[in-house]
Amino acid sequence: MTTGERIKLIRKQLGMTQEQLAQRLGIGKAALSMIETGRTGLSSRNRNILVQELNVNPEWLDTGAGDAFNAEPDLTAYMLRTDHTLPMQSVPLYSIEGTAGLVPLFADRNRAHAINYIHIPNLPKCDGAIYIAGDSMYPLLKSGDIVLYKQLRDLDDIFWGDMYLLSIDIDGEEYITVKYIQKSERPGYVKLVSQNPHHADKEVAQERIRALALVKASIRMNSLR
Repeated sequence: MTTGERIKLIRKQLGMTQEQLAQRLGIGKAALSMIETGRTGLSSRNRNILVQELNVNPEWLDTGAGDAFNAEPDLTAYMLRTDHTLPMQSVPLYSIEGTAGLVPLFADRNRAHAINYIHIPNLPKCDGAIYIAGDSMYPLLKSGDIVLYKQLRDLDDIFWGDMYLLSIDIDGEEYITVKYIQKSERPGYVKLVSQNPHHADKEVAQERIRALALVKASIRMNSLR
């Protein structure tokens, strides 16, 4: 099967006409017909649209190996009333191991190396994204999900009751977690609340919070098989 034939198969699996897919790619129907019949090649721009926007597996598109589509992402947004969405943004995805934790990442984000970029329309401005571990927010979040965040500079900017990505100092070690943050009756403390009922609430001193970001969205990969 040629690349053009694979594109035709993708179009049919998506239930799109030539005119609809051509419009999505920003080309004419005749140009798409030439690509599908092998009379012209696929441009890098159109290949990126197929891969990034239509979730096509790039290896399958090039060679026919593997599945036609990548795992389908399940995107959940956590938006405030005051959020202003962006038509499209490219959010850097970081490896916590590669950046040695949230603290150095947040301290100099411009020098951190992104392992990939996530392109999502109609979300509030996000500073970055990371993979999470643990089950404290299950079933809302599970280990391996991606959270997109907006970094906060000051604890005074907290919206009580919302979900946050935190770095907490525990005996000199950095503990990274996602929790709801609520007010505590103890001065100088905050209450960290889990979604998972098997995890007890915990109060921590504000001075132990070394980095803080508001969770704006999460992504979970769902297999299409």
